[in-house]
Amino acid sequence: MFNNSTLNLIQAPLAGVSNTPFRELLWTYSEPRYACTEMISCKTIIHDLAFAAKRFINKSPIEKKLCVQLSSDNPQEVAEAVKRVTDLGADVIDLNCGCPKKKIRSKGTGSKLLTDPQKLFHLITAMKQHTHVPVSVKIRVDSDSGDKFNMLVAKSIADAGADFVVVHGRHWTARYDVPCNYDEIQFFVETLKIPIIGNGDIACADSLKKMFATGCAGAMIGRAGVGQPWLIQQLQTELSGEKFIKPTLQEIGQIFLTHVAKLIELLQSEKFAVLQARTFAKYYARDLPARAQFCELVNQCEDYARLEVIVNQFMKGRSD
Repeated sequence: MFNNSTLNLIQAPLAGVSNTPFRELLWTYSEPRYACTEMISCKTIIHDLAFAAKRFINKSPIEKKLCVQLSSDNPQEVAEAVKRVTDLGADVIDLNCGCPKKKIRSKGTGSKLLTDPQKLFHLITAMKQHTHVPVSVKIRVDSDSGDKFNMLVAKSIADAGADFVVVHGRHWTARYDVPCNYDEIQFFVETLKIPIIGNGDIACADSLKKMFATGCAGAMIGRAGVGQPWLIQQLQTELSGEKFIKPTLQEIGQIFLTHVAKLIELLQSEKFAVLQARTFAKYYARDLPARAQFCELVNQCEDYARLEVIVNQFMKGRSD
């Protein structure tokens, strides 16, 4: 699955973002190795498959490989969910072992699994036994914490037969202003005989080169990809020594509006879609001189028509 590392760029699972409209725009402007769904609870898949399929797993016709990321602490539950998402057409299935949120850890899932290598082994084993598609695990590193789980987690992953691992180079307690720990990503590269995908702080060609210097087989792009669906194509182009021409501010505004329009279709609610748009408006406005003012107005917006006026005002140079 991972041949030339410079082409193995993957869009990460992002809560509240990685739905079909976001992924469709990604595939319109880039060619990732694959893209991920949001993290989905296995309970949701088991008890409300129709909702999970429509809201999280539904593939756009232009999407290629899709990774479904699951959350669970129960081997029987994860086995059933894996069977169902395989039937729905998942190309890769990932177990989330990195989410730092309190509500996720309190359930024994996400990054909490890193402190229970035996349970982690049983979860991966159950996944491998109930699907024919590649199984991955997304983890964090122990860093300078007192956890010291790296070696035990690596052994559990290897013994259970995971196909590859995504390593986010931060401890679960670390804020995003704490630099990515490349040495610990390299530890997993050198310890495991399966491909390692590095994750953390990738936003430009230089940061991507830093990640590949660890020896990882690929790299996962996180928040930097929000509002920049062309980023993976840009990175691939720049790594090949060619110049990439970014969309104009006007074009970015239209991409933002397209994103929201597609969200309205998915959610069947204009108001809910516009409320969601508030959370990622700042990413589309990265290069906007009046970014703060733009975001303030978007945060007061509740309908698409008003949003369109704001975007046209700030990203096309027109006034009301």
